[in-house]
Amino acid sequence: MPLIDGKTGIVFGVANKRSIAWAIAQAWAREGAKLAFTYQGERLKENVAELAGTFGTDTLILPCDVTRDEEIAAVFKTVEERFGKLNLLLHSIAFAPKDALEGEFVNTSREAFRVAHDVSAYSLVALARAAAPLMTDGGSIVAMSYYGAEKVVPHYNVMGVAKAALEASTRYLAYDLGPKKIRVNCISAGPVNTLAARGIAGFTEMLKHYEAHAPLKRNILPEELGATGLFLASDGAAAITGQVVYVDSGYQIMGM
Repeated sequence: MPLIDGKTGIVFGVANKRSIAWAIAQAWAREGAKLAFTYQGERLKENVAELAGTFGTDTLILPCDVTRDEEIAAVFKTVEERFGKLNLLLHSIAFAPKDALEGEFVNTSREAFRVAHDVSAYSLVALARAAAPLMTDGGSIVAMSYYGAEKVVPHYNVMGVAKAALEASTRYLAYDLGPKKIRVNCISAGPVNTLAARGIAGFTEMLKHYEAHAPLKRNILPEELGATGLFLASDGAAAITGQVVYVDSGYQIMGM
């Protein structure tokens, strides 16, 4: 029997076929989940519609700017009307102005700091709050993080600080939602060649560095993130919440 057969989920953060969110969505769908997708802005609508359409022409696709509470509310109202309840939520959303990912962190503007935290961290709180009433049988919320949340990664700058806030939010949400049998976890992924990653200066060198220094001497594959996302969605992770799971070929354990 498929691992999550009959469960319903919503995926935030698919941009194209290289997206980590897409790798996890594919794993969830393959193992029996019925999914809805959101997109941010008309520019991404066509990409998301094409990918989501591979799961069936009736796949629910909804616009959502996570900085707007009214759009979040509209999404979950429609999900409730279509599915009745919700079991899974994937948060794979992050953004900071490009100039904040260059130069020195000390020069981060107040506005760049606000935007990065609103989009990349507070959105998890807002989505969890909206999803929880639909998770009547409990559920699993999975967010995507990165090692820059705990150690300095040159050029990651304010995004690292926002990811640290995301990871802390995961723990507090896990505490609040635990009595409802809703689990909240993060996957901290090694570098993957996604649309977002290409906006980080020196990304190619980062890939080479991970390959040279990680214990497994290689970079990770999107399908490996999909497998971890599937595990966290399944009953096999029923006692796991508030955790950051590293999928990075072991890089996180290294001191030098």
